[in-house]
Amino acid sequence: MTDRSEHSIRSQIPLLAVIMLGMFISVLNQTLLNVAIPHLITEFNITATDAEWLLTGYMLVNGILIPLSAFLIERFGIRNLFIAAMVFFTGGSIVCGLAPTFSMLLIGRLLQAVGAGLLMPLSMTIILSIFPPEMRGKGMGIFGLGIMFAPAIGPTLSGWVLEHYSWRLLFDGIAPLGLLVLIISIFLLKDLGGTNKDLKLDYLGTFLSTIGFGALLYGLSEAGSKGWDDIIVDITLIVGLICIILFVFQQLNSKRPMLDFRILKYPVFTLSSVINMITTIGMFGGMFLVPIYLQNLRGFSPLESGLLMLPGAILMGILSPISGILFDKVGPRPLAIIGMLITLITTYEFTNLTVTSSYNFIMVLYMIRSIGMGLIMMPITTAGINELPREKNAHGTALSNTSRQIAGSVGISFITTVFTSRTTFHLELFRNSTNTMDPQFQQSFMDQAIQMSAQLGIPLEQAKAALTNMLAGQIGLQSSMAGIQDAFYWTTGITFVAFLLSFFLKDVRKKGKPVVTSVPKLEKPKEEKQKLEPVTT
Repeated sequence: MTDRSEHSIRSQIPLLAVIMLGMFISVLNQTLLNVAIPHLITEFNITATDAEWLLTGYMLVNGILIPLSAFLIERFGIRNLFIAAMVFFTGGSIVCGLAPTFSMLLIGRLLQAVGAGLLMPLSMTIILSIFPPEMRGKGMGIFGLGIMFAPAIGPTLSGWVLEHYSWRLLFDGIAPLGLLVLIISIFLLKDLGGTNKDLKLDYLGTFLSTIGFGALLYGLSEAGSKGWDDIIVDITLIVGLICIILFVFQQLNSKRPMLDFRILKYPVFTLSSVINMITTIGMFGGMFLVPIYLQNLRGFSPLESGLLMLPGAILMGILSPISGILFDKVGPRPLAIIGMLITLITTYEFTNLTVTSSYNFIMVLYMIRSIGMGLIMMPITTAGINELPREKNAHGTALSNTSRQIAGSVGISFITTVFTSRTTFHLELFRNSTNTMDPQFQQSFMDQAIQMSAQLGIPLEQAKAALTNMLAGQIGLQSSMAGIQDAFYWTTGITFVAFLLSFFLKDVRKKGKPVVTSVPKLEKPKEEKQKLEPVTT
């Protein structure tokens, strides 16, 4: 049985390579544009708020489509949907590369988002269809290679392209790769699992899902910059949460749900989803804070910042398939505990960063943290998916990716809020400690001003003004540094919760349950209906 499975998988290697390339460029595309925003503002003479819609719109389309992916896969089939996704993604890349106006660039970006929003759950479903449960760790490791390596290489690659070429190359370089994946998938990809053409679109569910997830993600993305007390943020978050709650209840009472929340009754899947969400919050927190520290506080360029994070990204990508192989041998719990422990310790070490920490020390610390992240991301996801019946794989991938995307938005917004509020708090403390009404501080200030005046040969008043400016700059720098340290303390606490939960992970393959050993096809529910209510044709 194992030999037959391995032979079957080896025959699918070309297809797996194509799927991985498609997934890699779609994830890479999400991060390429961040560094290019200032160039686009100048190129199209637009405001920063307008330019942000290239990122916000992309995220919203992704967030709307991913929950619907389970229905779309079952209704149209994996092959048709994958080809359609690559058509949208490649077509959007071409439109962006040729865009003469900002409006056309935004349209192309949204077309890309349609394709990318479908590619992630589609690729995951294909991997699960090809690999049996006892070899699924290896398959999910291959899947993780793209989604872990691409986000970190994106800013570095984007910075290098913008330094030497036009921003249009960011899209012109992606388009041929997308076209290659599209052409090869037409010939290699077969319809795994079949289709159910009788499946009807749930219009109410689609409306609630679209408004709910769209409003929630928009509110979370704006909360980081506008604050949680902004009226627009509050309204969108409330509307989003209400619609999502209504969507969940509506789907639970549906005979053919678009997104089957009943899979949450599987305890390992639910636990792995919770751990994944917490881990994603911690991961995005680190990915958000490190560039701020390097660029805003230390003065490194975006390219230098990206190069520092690149070795960690490479390590994470290399470890993904290795952790998948280890998962097949030892199960999820040892990998999760070891990976979480490494992540926890290194995240805590980031709280000790100062304005004098060396570039190499930060790089090594980030690399070690990436090792921990590489050991946990895919094994935890695989542990949960393994508990589901095969006909629920599409729903599992849709729910897993949706929860991860929400967690990423929550993580960035929450860590931004902590960083901003704690920086303000420390700024007030430092200002109070430099009160000119304090005789001791006033005497120290005058002594330094007199010394500067004598050394530089400038009037005392000019020395006092220069010293005041230097002091204000140091207060701002130290306040931001303390804010980042506090944000890493919160990230450490969040990671600690995931570390504790990882002790409860189980390897469901050892149960020998038919739920994972039998592999009914997607059209099975239709066949069961025919058995219960025979019809003549």
